[in-house]
Amino acid sequence: MYEVVASIARELGAAVEFCAPMSKYTSFKAGGNASLLVTPKEISSIPEIIAACKDEGLPYFILGNGSNVLVTDGGIDGVVIRLGADVSNITLLDDTTLLCEAGASLKSICMFALEHSLTGLEFAYGIPGSLGGAVYMNAGAYGGEMKDVLYSVNHIDLEGKIGELSKDELNLSYRHSAYSDNGFTITSAVIKLEKGNFEEIKAKMNELLGRRKEKQPIEFPSAGSTFKRPEGYFAGALIESSGLKGKQIGGAQVSEKHAGFVINKNKATATDIINLIKFIQDTVFENQGVHLETEVKIIGK
Repeated sequence: MYEVVASIARELGAAVEFCAPMSKYTSFKAGGNASLLVTPKEISSIPEIIAACKDEGLPYFILGNGSNVLVTDGGIDGVVIRLGADVSNITLLDDTTLLCEAGASLKSICMFALEHSLTGLEFAYGIPGSLGGAVYMNAGAYGGEMKDVLYSVNHIDLEGKIGELSKDELNLSYRHSAYSDNGFTITSAVIKLEKGNFEEIKAKMNELLGRRKEKQPIEFPSAGSTFKRPEGYFAGALIESSGLKGKQIGGAQVSEKHAGFVINKNKATATDIINLIKFIQDTVFENQGVHLETEVKIIGK
């Protein structure tokens, strides 16, 4: 089954890797292997790769930069389709509109916008994810969200058909989009910005990046903010006031720099990280009566 999918993927120019270590492809640097990893060279090949998975009865999972994903130590029985640098083209449609493929990093899109003196995306500079993941979860930081700049999104639906959702159809809310529910594969998105001043845009990007470096433990592997912000609270403050800053299970630790981050401090296993997340949730609920919902997506056996 996997050999058939791999053969078709190769014919379409994709790179394939059997028993692929997901610690290599996720920002947590932990987790088990995927049965098969397929990295398409072109967006146009994705429907055929997905169709091959379905024909062979194999589950598939779409992965971007892996910056908001934790794969369990049991790994993934299925095909991981990784949208990376080969599907990361950014095109200027008009003076203020960009067409970005799903594999484009937010950093590269921000730099492209800066080069064309376009403002509105500065908040995303420093968010480590790719466009597909950012759309999927309506990524945001420092008062901005993807919903502020998205115009439309292109996708492949569950029947393999190419389609599009307009901004009004995206159902964008805090860390949620229509794609969080429908299971479609995001292939590209149209981003609408505004003309701005190059130096002012650059200064804002550098300011936000500086704040990120100062306050967040970016020197350690993590998936960014581990928990969603509970309504009326801040996850990091709840965790810190529960006395958990620096709490460690195995190689996983609640960051001493920012309690909202669980980090891979020292060769943590995915199990270490999951156990620490559960311990945090239980402790905060006991102490504060608030349930913390994970922002990081945990997948695998």
